[in-house]
Amino acid sequence: MKEWIFSGYCRTLDQSRMVEVEQIDDRLEADCCYGSCPYASSCTIAQRIRELEQAGKEA
Repeated sequence: MKEWIFSGYCRTLDQSRMVEVEQIDDRLEADCCYGSCPYASSCTIAQRIRELEQAGKEA
């Protein structure tokens, strides 16, 4: 299992936050609303998670 911690501004919570992301088998799990967040397209944390997903697909 791999873990990452990303920090950034969360529009849903209207505050800074740290998000833990874990890789379990071939999927990523985040302790935020990643995947269903209405602000995911403009979220810097979501962008970093998408980059991790893309890197996993290319490996």
